[in-house]
Amino acid sequence: MSRPATFVPPPGARAYRLVTARGEFAVIEAGSPEKGTALLLPGFTGSKEDFISLHEPLAAAGYRTVAVDGRGQYETPGPTDDETPYAQAELAQDVLAQVDALTGGPAQVPAPADGPQARVHLVGHSFGGQVARAAVLLDPSRFRSLTLMASGPAEISPSQQQRVKLLRDALAVMDMGQVWEAIQALEPPEDAAGDLDAGLEDQDDLKRRWLGNSPAQLIAAGRQLCEEPDRVAELAAVGLPVHVLSGERDDTWPVPLLDDMAVRLDAHRTIVHGAEHSPNSDRPRETAEALTAFWHRLS
Repeated sequence: MSRPATFVPPPGARAYRLVTARGEFAVIEAGSPEKGTALLLPGFTGSKEDFISLHEPLAAAGYRTVAVDGRGQYETPGPTDDETPYAQAELAQDVLAQVDALTGGPAQVPAPADGPQARVHLVGHSFGGQVARAAVLLDPSRFRSLTLMASGPAEISPSQQQRVKLLRDALAVMDMGQVWEAIQALEPPEDAAGDLDAGLEDQDDLKRRWLGNSPAQLIAAGRQLCEEPDRVAELAAVGLPVHVLSGERDDTWPVPLLDDMAVRLDAHRTIVHGAEHSPNSDRPRETAEALTAFWHRLS
């Protein structure tokens, strides 16, 4: 489970509900689109707060950042017992609707090269990367670039598939509160110590976020993580600039696998040293620098 540094938006950022043609989505927005707009999609069990430490440095670099809770994630409501709205194609359509709401409508084809506001930089962390890829494949004209952050070419590693299966099995027989208590009881001692160091308020925020998630969304997302096909060739054929960014260690998609994916995509590649599966929260300053360096190259 990702652990944001805080759940409080930084100075200059605002939390609100983004109204789209497919419903309202909880977002945190910061900065102005002087150099462009970036839409940030969180991962499995995550939320828009996972990007909270990126807003200030990216705003300082001239970018508008919008981090979103997807359908059924934390503060964006969704059905609790129907997985249909959480199919990958549906989530991809949600992303396109969010882009339209942020840019004033569907992008023109082709979008003007001198108009950075016409298309957005899309960033997807982990499961959010799979959704981001699906959105790009659905309509690449809306996007200036795609950054896959700690998000691999296909299904997650066997060890992580086992963890996801345990969670899905638990959700089938327990409510969200019971599953939370079970997760806490199973935390390794070093993780539990880290939670204690983070303080009670942090734990309360994490629990509140967990309880806000739709169990149907978690079950559907978990299934997708375990069954996602390799769509790298499809993405490469689109020709959109791609950035593969990760920490130096990743148990969900091994780093050599991400290296190979970057080669297959002819993508820009960044390894954030000192970070693991969540470079956005492990090393936010270095991650923001890597994002802006990639985006500046496209200007």
